[in-house]
Amino acid sequence: MKALVVILVIATLAAAVLRYRRTKELKKLLVTLGLFAVVISLGFAGNIVRAIMPLFLIHIVLILFAWGALLYYILRDRLYLWAIFSPLTTIILFLVMEQLVGSAH
Repeated sequence: MKALVVILVIATLAAAVLRYRRTKELKKLLVTLGLFAVVISLGFAGNIVRAIMPLFLIHIVLILFAWGALLYYILRDRLYLWAIFSPLTTIILFLVMEQLVGSAH
């Protein structure tokens, strides 16, 4: 599984660089790398949601959805920011639930 994630990361970065070499659009490369960092950061930040397993599984699905939206932006030049930032909803929902119900520890 870890090897698949590493391959996916390398493939995404390679696709971004290849697209830049073909089109020479620096702005698009920088936006792509910034959004790539956002998706990776949201993936790591989602570890706080691990305490509630159904919410964590939804978060994983939304991370894959965001990664797909990033690849779609690289390949088709259509940017869907709502799809890329969708994993943020599970983190916000978890924090709201923690404030309302409290910690179980």
